[in-house]
Amino acid sequence: MDGSGKSLRRSQQQKIIAGVCGGIAEWLGWNATTVRILYVVVSVLSVAFPGILAYLVLWIAMPQGE
Repeated sequence: MDGSGKSLRRSQQQKIIAGVCGGIAEWLGWNATTVRILYVVVSVLSVAFPGILAYLVLWIAMPQGE
């Protein structure tokens, strides 16, 4: 938890594929578009595969939001 009492969950409102980036954005209090852009940039700089694998792991590991 980040101290605000919110747990990390996949977003139902800010979702494009599975809500992973939207959930991270809600948890951090950031804009979902900013998180998505940062995620894509980091994934591309790491030759994309680790970013795709990390997204799939988070999709499975993060509980769905309410």
